[in-house]
Amino acid sequence: MAILIKNIKKLVQVEDQPKVWVAGDDMSKIGTIDNAFLYINKGIIESFGPMQNLPKIDGQRDLNIIDATGRMVFPSFCDSHTHLVYAGSREIEYIDKIKGLSYEEIAKRGGGILNSAKLLHNTSEEELYNQSLQRINEIISLGTGAVEIKSGYGLSTEDELKMLRVIKRLKDTTPITIKATFLGAHAVPTDYKGRQDEYVNLIINEMIPMVASEDLADFIDVFCDKGFFTVEETDRMLMAGMKYGLKAKIHANELDYSGGVQVGVKYGALSVDHLEFTGDAEIERLLQSETMPTLLPGAAFFLGMVDPPVRKMINAGLPIAMASDYNPGSSPSGDMKFVMSLGCIKMRMLPEEVINAVTINGACALGVSDTHGSIAKGKVANVFITNPIPSYEYIPYSYTSRIIDTVILNGKIIRNE
Repeated sequence: MAILIKNIKKLVQVEDQPKVWVAGDDMSKIGTIDNAFLYINKGIIESFGPMQNLPKIDGQRDLNIIDATGRMVFPSFCDSHTHLVYAGSREIEYIDKIKGLSYEEIAKRGGGILNSAKLLHNTSEEELYNQSLQRINEIISLGTGAVEIKSGYGLSTEDELKMLRVIKRLKDTTPITIKATFLGAHAVPTDYKGRQDEYVNLIINEMIPMVASEDLADFIDVFCDKGFFTVEETDRMLMAGMKYGLKAKIHANELDYSGGVQVGVKYGALSVDHLEFTGDAEIERLLQSETMPTLLPGAAFFLGMVDPPVRKMINAGLPIAMASDYNPGSSPSGDMKFVMSLGCIKMRMLPEEVINAVTINGACALGVSDTHGSIAKGKVANVFITNPIPSYEYIPYSYTSRIIDTVILNGKIIRNE
């Protein structure tokens, strides 16, 4: 089945010469076409352009024609950092936050990641899949077409593998593009309190080889930050992961200047994420790399933390991606439209900058910028059609409005209001 979307008010994020990312001043620019068409065939973007250049394809058999008069078309969001495979919820800790406890204080009381690990251990693989499938369907309806999902709530070999098998099953049973990340180094389990080095050895000597043997992960991640894993421990784990073909991603500098950015760049990390504490040394190191700085404004918003110095980063010439950090403890939302709004409202990013951050640069942070993140010939046909809206600036401006009419993934209509 081919799809022709015609009379598009504005086709957004078009590229004639696809880029890996956009950086610096270029983040304030996006390609658009007014009164446009988009032709999708066999799951791929085959052609697009202004309506006056529409080829004669209306008579083609098995052609689904969509009239998008008054509506805009965007490439689907690319959410490069989530923890959406989890069991239960943690709203009680939300109350603790309201009462003034910090993220670190809650963790020290056995809450946070350790609480999610206990819930996950007591949840069957089937139930974990069913809960996670609901979240996948939710983010698809909100415009996300590619997503990274981490393990990290297992904290034992058995439970980490359980999480990764659920992620693999989601890959196999849903239309969204999914990348899996092994995050055994998310926290130190209670059983290893005071024996952190032994847990690191377990990750290196047992977990990573077993994850690799079942081909369950694309990437390896480490929470390299104050109160979690040190630079030296991170170095050892990334080295071990690299030997098994797992490319690095890093939780870095959320709680303090941790050295996580530097060790991530050292290992050619696809992305370093959070970055609330980012100074001149981190910016300079990132400028010398191909690592994507990825901001998670939902977590900073939910936890009441400082925002990263995004204007300084962009002015220095860096690219910026943004992701949802969808998780039960610090960012219980996978709504990338709201992430865009936080980028504009909290971090003073321009609408064009946040569009680039959640599309092409998010695709780069996922390792899929050759196939996702923009409207370009030959890319996967992951797009959404908006309801009638006045401008693309309206999307981050109208931060609670539902603006999506139709979702198309892999060239198939997934959702049509």
